[in-house]
Amino acid sequence: MSRRKRKGRPVNGVLLLDKPLGISSNKALQQVKNLFHAAKAGHTGSLDPLATGMLPICFGEATKISAFLLDADKRYRFTCQLGVTTATGDVEGDVLETRDASSIKLIDIERVIPDFIGDVDQIPPMYSALKHNGQRLYKLAREGVEVERKARTITIYDIILHSFEGGLLDLEAHCSKGTYVRTLAEDIGEVLGCGAHVTKLRRLSVGPYQGEMFTAEQLHELAEQGSDALDQVLLPIESGVADWPDVHLGADAAFYVGQGQPVLVPNAPTEGWVRIYDQQKFLGVGEIQDDGRVAPRRMIQASA
Repeated sequence: MSRRKRKGRPVNGVLLLDKPLGISSNKALQQVKNLFHAAKAGHTGSLDPLATGMLPICFGEATKISAFLLDADKRYRFTCQLGVTTATGDVEGDVLETRDASSIKLIDIERVIPDFIGDVDQIPPMYSALKHNGQRLYKLAREGVEVERKARTITIYDIILHSFEGGLLDLEAHCSKGTYVRTLAEDIGEVLGCGAHVTKLRRLSVGPYQGEMFTAEQLHELAEQGSDALDQVLLPIESGVADWPDVHLGADAAFYVGQGQPVLVPNAPTEGWVRIYDQQKFLGVGEIQDDGRVAPRRMIQASA
């Protein structure tokens, strides 16, 4: 049986999309995929419609490293409204409670912020994409159903307090995968005794990516110049794992790796993940085995 040919052109690389406000990550992905006329594309972790900012889009062979970006650390800047809690933890939810936050001072916030830095147990919100018995939690929440969620340990490496004025708290957080900023804002509000919800959320970085992002408007302008102009803004596949060490193979070792076999590489790291190169060409990513050999894990097709 012949495989159905994938529609679209072969595009390989990573686009740093500045996701616009008000649409889902999947809709943003489909818009960009159509703009590039790409045969294959995927994003690397959803942003809520409320959120803007960095959404790496992996095209073609770059989808093989998308899981590593999904697991990468993130950085967010967000604004919290103190004194008001909502059903969703952000401005899109119904107001559940209003409390007086007029007595909260900057010194109070500075005192509690350090308590949220480090390993933190966080209970995922009901309005999330996590599943319970095969159903998304947000779908259950919309039906008025609430289920018990187990706390998960996440890591918050740093929180920067940018400003506090008129009950609005402007923060920036560098955190591990699985962190819910809405829950962080709610928890800070509860410790302050007044509650809080997120009014604005922007993702600033994902893993090694913290550079220039491209808006939908900029991409449409490039599309008018043709596919080559669009392709110029794509980052190479290996940029998604830029913080990993490299190993460079000779011709024989590269051949065996291409056959899926682990190889011994002089002076290679003793553990962890590595980027694999044949001379200067990126071949894919591998993992160091217990015996010290480099085992291929995600190899990039030669045409990429």
